[in-house]
Amino acid sequence: MALFQTGVLVLTSPLPLIPLHIAPVLTAAAKIVKNVLYVHLHPGLGLAGSHIRPVPAYIPANWEVSRILSNLYTKSFNVCSFLDVRVVLSNIKNHCSTQQPFSTVQKLSEPPEVVLTDYSITDSNQSNQVLQCLEKYILSCYTCKPNLRAMVLSSGVNSAKDFCPDVKDSRLCESIPNYSDVVLGGTFDRLHCAHKILLSLSCLLTGKRLLIGVADGELLNNKVLKELIEPYQDRVEKALQELAIHKISLVKDFQRASDEEEKLSSSTLRKRLLGSLLVPPKDNPRIPRTPYVIGLTGSTGSGKTSVMQYLQKMGAAAINVDAVSHESYRPGGAAHQKIVQQFGQEILQENGTINRTALGKIVFADEAKLKCLSSIVWPETAILMKQMIGGAAAEGKSVCVLDAALLLEAGWIDMVHEVWVVIVPEDEALRRIVKRDNISEEDAKKRLASQWTNDQRVQKANVVICTQWEPSFTEKQVQKAWQLLQNRLPTC
Repeated sequence: MALFQTGVLVLTSPLPLIPLHIAPVLTAAAKIVKNVLYVHLHPGLGLAGSHIRPVPAYIPANWEVSRILSNLYTKSFNVCSFLDVRVVLSNIKNHCSTQQPFSTVQKLSEPPEVVLTDYSITDSNQSNQVLQCLEKYILSCYTCKPNLRAMVLSSGVNSAKDFCPDVKDSRLCESIPNYSDVVLGGTFDRLHCAHKILLSLSCLLTGKRLLIGVADGELLNNKVLKELIEPYQDRVEKALQELAIHKISLVKDFQRASDEEEKLSSSTLRKRLLGSLLVPPKDNPRIPRTPYVIGLTGSTGSGKTSVMQYLQKMGAAAINVDAVSHESYRPGGAAHQKIVQQFGQEILQENGTINRTALGKIVFADEAKLKCLSSIVWPETAILMKQMIGGAAAEGKSVCVLDAALLLEAGWIDMVHEVWVVIVPEDEALRRIVKRDNISEEDAKKRLASQWTNDQRVQKANVVICTQWEPSFTEKQVQKAWQLLQNRLPTC
């Protein structure tokens, strides 16, 4: 049964040694201290000798100290979670200073009743001297309860001389960054060791001011079991004043459509960009002026097919590049024999056609094999695409759309006048692929990973369309894009 409510533990071991014996030290301390245990770091502190007058010393805040703080709090949670362990940072400095720490005795919120240490006594005759020296040392650092007791703990490691460190990592000796002001925020519900690590390291990063925001009110609405979160006043220091809140009325958007937010917002303004010309197209003298070729691209599952259908209704000639590439796979096609030679007879079905599902499992699991397949199919597909664009010109079509998921990856951008990109959030694309193709989510992720991301595609886009919402909104975007396109089509 613990003898004291509060205590302070003075760790005198070399810093690299602390992680090795902190668990047994904390276990021993938890048998003596019941509620709050402060931890004070002073590696190399001497407590034995007739002329010893130990004084506090600065410890440089380097990456090793940072790692030890994290380790200490984590171990405290594992071996004595009921004990409120608090590492004191008063003598850990993130800047050079000639001033000695503790120019005045520091006041702790819970004055210690006992001082403990991991100091190793090699001569039992020095025990009383060590304890007296320890009491004087800690009283020069902190205000303690009257009749302070001092005790030496068994660490499980006899002394620093038993420690055989590995090769010293010079990076751990580097000082951590120092910033004038640091800001962090959170709920800080039922303060635990992870909170203490966050707060401690934030203090070490701070040179002047640390601002902490504690969430409350509507900010807690999405928290799990928010009903069980401690009251706000229990999560903050009682002496702190609550921040004043000044309400500023939202600006109404009088240009909004019926399906847009009432308030003016960046989200609405971004949605209005959909279907508009984001970047003017560059002149491409290597291809004929007519038909005007749109490269429609997007990841698998993005909704290109529905966009293509709307464009066909509006009069565009449609070329499904995926179907075109399939032609090269057919027996007798330009790429068929090369694919079989490269990937083997096992990808063939009984009628001699290539089993694209079996081939897909091979190439989507191996980037090198996917590149090999692409090097065979893409050139042949490009030849067929040019033939079909020529056919659209012969029919008198003014606009031809290439529906090509791999337009950018394959380098076919030189075959089009503009790039239109269809996007959808990745989780929605995954859901669609799994449902459409009846494959596992893992296989769907492999397919997406083999293609460019939305961000990469949008960087190359002249027009962006998003199919995330209801089909009617997708159609509005396509109609807008088509109408704007008419103004930049060549007149001859």
